[in-house]
Amino acid sequence: MKVPGRSRFWMWLPFLQLLVSSKQPEGVAGPAGERPRGRGAAVPQRKPWVLDGCRRLSGLLRQKAAVLNKLEDAIRAVERDASLSDQEKLFQVHTLEIFQKELNESENSVFQAVHGLQRALQGDYRDVANMRESSRQRLEALRAAAIKEETEYVELLAAEKHQVEALKNMQHRNKSLSMLDEILEDVRRAADRLELEIEEHAFDDNKAVKGVNFEAVLRLEEEEADSQQNLSRREVEEDLGLSMLIDSQNNQYILTRPRDATIPRADHHLIKDIVSIVMLSLPCGWLCTAVGLPTMFGYIICGVLLGPSGLNSIKSIVQVETLGEFGVFFTLFLVGLEFSPEKLRKVWKISLQGPCYMTLLMVAFGLVWGHLLQIRPTQSVFISTCLSLSSTPLVSKFLVGSSRSDKEAGDIDYGALLLGMLVTQDVQLGLFIAILPTLIQAGAGAHASVTMEALRLLALVGQVVFSLVAVLLVCLLVRTYLVGPYCRKLHAESKGNKEILVLGISAFTFLMLTVTELLDVSMELGCFLAGALVSSQGHAVAEEAVSYVEPVRDFLAIVFFASIGLHVFPTFVLYELTVLLVLTLAVVVMKFVLAALVLSLLLPKTSQYVKWIVAAGLAQVSEFALVLGSRARRARVISREVYLLILSVTTLSLLLAPLLWRAAVARCAPRPERRSSL
Repeated sequence: MKVPGRSRFWMWLPFLQLLVSSKQPEGVAGPAGERPRGRGAAVPQRKPWVLDGCRRLSGLLRQKAAVLNKLEDAIRAVERDASLSDQEKLFQVHTLEIFQKELNESENSVFQAVHGLQRALQGDYRDVANMRESSRQRLEALRAAAIKEETEYVELLAAEKHQVEALKNMQHRNKSLSMLDEILEDVRRAADRLELEIEEHAFDDNKAVKGVNFEAVLRLEEEEADSQQNLSRREVEEDLGLSMLIDSQNNQYILTRPRDATIPRADHHLIKDIVSIVMLSLPCGWLCTAVGLPTMFGYIICGVLLGPSGLNSIKSIVQVETLGEFGVFFTLFLVGLEFSPEKLRKVWKISLQGPCYMTLLMVAFGLVWGHLLQIRPTQSVFISTCLSLSSTPLVSKFLVGSSRSDKEAGDIDYGALLLGMLVTQDVQLGLFIAILPTLIQAGAGAHASVTMEALRLLALVGQVVFSLVAVLLVCLLVRTYLVGPYCRKLHAESKGNKEILVLGISAFTFLMLTVTELLDVSMELGCFLAGALVSSQGHAVAEEAVSYVEPVRDFLAIVFFASIGLHVFPTFVLYELTVLLVLTLAVVVMKFVLAALVLSLLLPKTSQYVKWIVAAGLAQVSEFALVLGSRARRARVISREVYLLILSVTTLSLLLAPLLWRAAVARCAPRPERRSSL
């Protein structure tokens, strides 16, 4: 066996001699004893100490080389010993190899320390950048050493396991086993094989992957009042790996996949969070109902009270937000059930052109104000595009609360028109997410030329158009060949078994969601299309689907709106209340005026009254602005202050939306009746 590191001392000997002969800087204390008083007295004491240290190091390295030779001889002797079984040989050879590796790593640590000392002596203590680089290099060395020590510890555990197996085999050869012992031994071997089959070596497989960083983390245990109970709880969590990890950037991590997948586990943090949200949402919803506000604001208040700005009792914030996304999916599915293709044919031109014109006007106004306020064009485009989006779930709740006769009054159904424009904005959202990396590169100054960036944007637009055409073709095929037989089969199989119908509808929704995601279109659009395809099978099918899916949607919508409240910070709003109110009113008024202006040019003269209702429905900022803002903040397209402004303006605009919607509907909805009576 070739042992690395045996001749390394002779490579480092000139370097050690250089350290001995070099002059130590004044002001650095000696390694042992009291510091000498005269400058001339320091050299005679320092040189013998360094020479003595070099002689000791030389002796240790020679002793290490001799030990490595003996270990090689011992390994060869074990391999030639015929009296040992294969498992005993494996255990002994593994133990000797681990000891060899420990000797070589100890030698590497010595010379890394010497190299670090030389770098520190050659550095300038007044140069902060140099000290930071030295600290970074020491940190990287410590991380690498920690990984090596962790690997060695795991190998020692494996060697110990081999030793136990070897002892068991020796005991089995020396005594006869009963039938029960033989059965248990077979079960033990089968369990070992099962663990080897299902175990993922994620640590070893990913530690050498490019972009992987090693960091120190804290393991946080649950605090219990009883110390003895706390001790047992810690032992259990250490065994199951259910503790929380916190890195140096204050990010918190919870177990997603355990090492031993044969033992069932539950995330008790998430369970407590969901229980807290549901229990507190009830009184908050009652309070909003009593004062005449939609119940969703009670759910948002619940998130504020439980979130970081309140009691800070929600631990699994990411998991709660992920669960809340399913509320958005089912909400858009029910919206699709209300959206018939016949109504779409009447308003598809306006639904397609209106949001595009509004977005272009918002971007133009954003660039003008950005130029006046000396804001970078990338930030201006990003902010204005985020503010141009409107909340589809919120408007869907408004339309669900409106009666069908009100929405269908007149030549144009304002509900269909509003949903069509929101669907177009969802498509724009997918396009903007695709263009976001280009904005990031433009903000960092990484683009080569304006022509190349323009070509890249055109390529992205072409890709999105191609994806939309593919989605429409898939919808046509599904409606022609799949959705009809599927709904009939589902209705036949679900008689007396409601969960089959709920499962079938959910599976079809998730199928369309997956298709649109694979085609690089937003998942929300897939859920909406799933509802529209089910609605195309008739009113009875749509009503049956609504009756079964609506309770599931209502529960998940509570979690979704509570997750929005987790990102609302009342203290920041109170500190900057005047500025935020002015900005929010300016955004709401601008979106309302632009929507009314665009619709006045697109709508026929007999349906001009609809523009006020549709404009009121679009005069708020979508909750997806929070998602886009968080991505842009991580990519440093926008600053922390701009992100907080977007977050606060979005929240306040959502709070104002019900008031504006009620005023517009009360003002404009009765007009078709008066016109028809004349």
